[in-house]
Amino acid sequence: MKAIRRFTVRPVLPDSLQPLSELARNLRWSWHTETRELFRAVDPAAGPAAECDPVRLLGSVSAGRLAELAGDEAFLHRLAEASADLREYLQGPRWYQEQREQGGALPAAIAYFSPEFGVTAALPQYSGGLGILAGDHLKAASDLGVPLIGVGLLYRHGYFRQSLSRDGWQQEHYPVLDPNELPLTLVREADGTPSQVVLALPGGRSLHAQIWQAHVGRVPLLMLDSGVEENAPGEREVTDRLYGGGSEHRLLQEMLLGIGGVRAVRTYCRLTGHPAPEVFHTNEGHAGFLGLERVRELATTGLDFDASVESVRAGTVFTTHTPVPAGIDRFDRELVARHFGEDGELPGVPADRVLELGTETYTGGDPGVFNMAVMGLRLAQRANGVSTLHGEVSREMFAGLWPGFDAPEVPITSVTNGVHAPTWVAPEVYRLRTESGGTPGRWDSVASIPGRQLWELRRTLREQLVTEVRQRLHASWLTRGALPAELGWIDGVLDPGVLTIGFARRVPSYKRLTLMLRDRDRLRGLLLHPERPIQIVVAGKAHPADDSGKRLVQELVRFADDPRVRHRIVFLPDYGMAMAQKLYPGCDVWLNNPLRPLEACGTSGMKAALNGCLNLSVLDGWWDEWFEPDFGWAIPTADGSALDEDRRDDLEANALYELIEDRVAPRFYDRGDEGLPGRWIEMVRRTLGTLGPKVLADRMVQEYVERLYTPAAVAQRSLGVPQARELAVWKAKVTAAWPRVAVDHVEAVTPTGAGTSAELGSTLALRVRITLGALEPDDVEVQAVAGRVDSADAIFDAQVFPLKPAGGQDLEGRWLYEGPLALDRTGPYGYTVRVLPAHRLLAHGAELGLVAQPTGAAGEGAGVLMR
Repeated sequence: MKAIRRFTVRPVLPDSLQPLSELARNLRWSWHTETRELFRAVDPAAGPAAECDPVRLLGSVSAGRLAELAGDEAFLHRLAEASADLREYLQGPRWYQEQREQGGALPAAIAYFSPEFGVTAALPQYSGGLGILAGDHLKAASDLGVPLIGVGLLYRHGYFRQSLSRDGWQQEHYPVLDPNELPLTLVREADGTPSQVVLALPGGRSLHAQIWQAHVGRVPLLMLDSGVEENAPGEREVTDRLYGGGSEHRLLQEMLLGIGGVRAVRTYCRLTGHPAPEVFHTNEGHAGFLGLERVRELATTGLDFDASVESVRAGTVFTTHTPVPAGIDRFDRELVARHFGEDGELPGVPADRVLELGTETYTGGDPGVFNMAVMGLRLAQRANGVSTLHGEVSREMFAGLWPGFDAPEVPITSVTNGVHAPTWVAPEVYRLRTESGGTPGRWDSVASIPGRQLWELRRTLREQLVTEVRQRLHASWLTRGALPAELGWIDGVLDPGVLTIGFARRVPSYKRLTLMLRDRDRLRGLLLHPERPIQIVVAGKAHPADDSGKRLVQELVRFADDPRVRHRIVFLPDYGMAMAQKLYPGCDVWLNNPLRPLEACGTSGMKAALNGCLNLSVLDGWWDEWFEPDFGWAIPTADGSALDEDRRDDLEANALYELIEDRVAPRFYDRGDEGLPGRWIEMVRRTLGTLGPKVLADRMVQEYVERLYTPAAVAQRSLGVPQARELAVWKAKVTAAWPRVAVDHVEAVTPTGAGTSAELGSTLALRVRITLGALEPDDVEVQAVAGRVDSADAIFDAQVFPLKPAGGQDLEGRWLYEGPLALDRTGPYGYTVRVLPAHRLLAHGAELGLVAQPTGAAGEGAGVLMR
């Protein structure tokens, strides 16, 4: 029989145990070892459940056990210490408060929007790297005291759970999540009624959503949930599952996230007194509609659309996570127009102006679609990629939005991702560092750890992984239909003494899950080598709609099912945070072989590195930035060459096999007099001590604060209503007048006269005549751009030299500009002159995408040969 209604019966804790509820409801326990150990002591018989979900644990512990704990003085003492520690963590000053005391211009609060958050396996609201990164961002912000407010959606089915059929085909399951059984609290009005946000939909319909709050340490995470009675059945399903449904379903999710999310933040601040955000951070384009809601807010104060956009832009940060256009959400323009029309959302905001923001106006763009990343960039004054290489790729990919500018000048910077160490570092690693005199903020203490201790630590972690793999593999085979009597072989799967390689991630084609299978005989030889064997643990999910990804999973599973190698290679289904926290520490080598440069950052190798695992990776994402031979190995790539995909994959797979066979495995098994692999241990030591500090989420969040949040807050404060109107009017004037702006004549004089050669250290005197049309010199900046030139006279390694007005207009209405150009480099050299819009409130000279440069007749030729 099935229940006709489901509800949650909460335990009644004795007064002395009430602090347990507060500890369980604050997700700090997910990265605080002492609190997790306290909950394990609540009911030791509960096993892993106590570690992964204290809320569920407290809901299942018996009344007798609670009464026993209420009289246990030793437990009550531990509980009091844990409660006091949490209180101090939540209320005491941290890094951010210290910065404010030093007189910084830091924002009062930041709202951080993301479609998914991976905080803990007990709150399954993530699918992969984007969500895990967002969760680590919140945790690091909490540790640093950054006043962040997280904003997302609450998916009643989360992302799918993965299992395998008998023949290895991925199968999806969507368990129902009851918010009352999760570590969440419903946001309520003063009278106790649940707070709601409401969006208007076409046809007079409405979309209602209630607001759940998760406490991520000091950071509130607000999650919107459309599963409320006020909604019709269709609207109730808007937050049913992560990345599910068709185009309109996704559009409604993103409208609720962006527009509803801003309204949820306003509600939360009104009810709690939390400072209103000065900065809004859009984590990928899914939340881009938040800018439109802020435009609507300003429209109610009488500010026109253009001025409102300028105000919104000043305080908005946009982070792109995709290196390919296919990874961006794009909607049919008519669909968007219908939802922002007269009877849709955002009254007072013209639908045609909304559509303009998402239009692909660049060469090759599709005028029939609405591009969420394009809108995100147009509504943010500051934008970034998530690694240095990804920043370069993003500038190339979005260069069409800034026509006339070379990709290096496109105003997209980069902040390389980081990972939250307390979440991903095994307690044994922390314990060894502490015993060696280390502190939470220092990693150099590993230099004093004896080699034997490091090696024993690595073996301990490998043994734990072997146990975990066998348990998960046994459960997986039972799900696939095997009988227990068939599974005795699993007791021999993996060997704690064998070199262990890990590979776990989502399974889009560019991550190349099956590259290792290109030469199966060679892989078998590596797995079964009589003296230097390897073993591989693989995990990953394909998107439910991606049959090609599912075929890759099946191909890997079928290879791993082979009785000849199944003790050396395993595929573990249902990859998630709980599995990852065991997998990263237990591997000796972390493998990553994407198609370069399609991995925006790829943080899994960072998590492995923090546990002393060495990286074996293509030079992509973060590894391209920080690779050193001390930390691991770089897989050579064939990118950029005119090869077909099969030939490229063959070459890179062969390079992978050679690295493992000739360098990785020998170094692991090369033992010295004491039976220790000295060179391997030294690589582990360098990975922990030198690479470790670079990959921390603390470093990442501090960079966001210093390089993006604080400048955005300063810009927001400087752009009051008069300034916003002034800037909007000025931009309209400049845009209308720009077709008449021209560089009419350029001449250069060297100390020795004219010519095409000059000596290093000499100076060119530039004289430039400019036509400005309806503009004035105060509206522009005239620059000389100089640097080395290639065979086609393209300038690279450019330097910019400002030129100054030299008097008024001549008889033909042209303005004269002059300035020196220092010749400080040898070899083929060249320069050009350009005119850019200039205003004190612009964040970057390329902001308007307008530039005027000389025609062929205006200058003397670019090349100047230095000697």
